[in-house]
Amino acid sequence: MPIQSVGVSLQRFFVFLILVPLLPLSAASQEVGTLTLLKDSPLRVIRGYSVLIGVEGMKLRQGDILETGSAGTSQTQLEFAGGAVVELGPSTRVFLFGQGGSSAELVLVSGWLKGETTSGTYRYATPLVTATTKGGNVLVHAAEATEVFVERGTATVAAGGSATASSATKIFFTRRAGKPIATAGRPSQDFIEAMPVSFRDVLPARADRFKGKKAPDPKRDHDVSYAEVERWFALSPGWRRGFVGRFKPRLEDSAFRQSIEDHLAALPEWDPILHPEKYKTEPAPTNKSDSPPGR
Repeated sequence: MPIQSVGVSLQRFFVFLILVPLLPLSAASQEVGTLTLLKDSPLRVIRGYSVLIGVEGMKLRQGDILETGSAGTSQTQLEFAGGAVVELGPSTRVFLFGQGGSSAELVLVSGWLKGETTSGTYRYATPLVTATTKGGNVLVHAAEATEVFVERGTATVAAGGSATASSATKIFFTRRAGKPIATAGRPSQDFIEAMPVSFRDVLPARADRFKGKKAPDPKRDHDVSYAEVERWFALSPGWRRGFVGRFKPRLEDSAFRQSIEDHLAALPEWDPILHPEKYKTEPAPTNKSDSPPGR
């Protein structure tokens, strides 16, 4: 293939990487649920490129990144339009990646999550496993390993190309990096002892308390720094699609820009933004044989 054609192909590829992620941004402001309980915990919400202070009753939006406080008694309850009730434990980081009708995908990078659903399809994903349920209570703990406890109903736990359905003898799943999923008929004692106390009970729905009331607006605190999103930039490319368009305005900050530059090898989708000159192509040379006769 001519060098020029290679250049054009690369340019089109990176334009694709930039433009396709922008598609979900139109839905980024879509309201997907309500924050119905906030107890003993501050809640940081990264929305767009701003850090907000969460407040009970606020509306949740697709694309929100939520980070809870470290108090052992902290409770943060989310209730989604599709009917799921999700509680976050202390020191928990979760990304409201996708929502559509009665389906949603939440990405948990650290901490504790409990989801209760009676309908729809909900995916609770970590960098190591994904638990999918169409009706059940699922507890997920993400740390060095990921643990999944199917407390009620059924779920499918997948890693890579393999997936395992829960059953009477397979309700507790554990996976460490580089290892296959291990299953057991009951949660480990360590898991039970570390589990947030509030996860022991059924999560009572609270959304009706906020119906008909004007939702409060979370207070904007500051523009996000690179350190505050670095963990999220380490997600797989599929999850961080849209981040270029979302965080591009922060390139005006020299420290943020330099941090992207320093991590460019892991974030190739930013290269056309930082170095657009590399993706310009020369106009095709005129073929003299195509000139009219006599010239």
